[in-house]
Amino acid sequence: MTTLSPDALKEEIQQETAAHKILIYSKGTKMVPRCGFTMETCQFFEQLGYPFETIDVLDNPEKRQVLSELTNWPTLPKVFINGKFYGDTDVLGPMAESGELTQVLKDAFGQ
Repeated sequence: MTTLSPDALKEEIQQETAAHKILIYSKGTKMVPRCGFTMETCQFFEQLGYPFETIDVLDNPEKRQVLSELTNWPTLPKVFINGKFYGDTDVLGPMAESGELTQVLKDAFGQ
């Protein structure tokens, strides 16, 4: 595995978040979550019914570090919607309850 520079990792993250309307940087994948918080976040989005992708960064400490620096959020998972960082279900849950998340998702998916 080739180690990328922090700038190359930032570019990679920008490309990944641009390629997916909802992207979760996680421990494990949506099919095989490797922590309870990743599983909870995947279940949260499955219930909302919008397509999402996960990228497992558990075994990539350099990318995890760059993500933490970019987001000022030390833990995983990290949820991006339409290229914008939102946090995890601690932030998204209350947004869903208030109705704010519905509008964010409609805007992201052009509805």
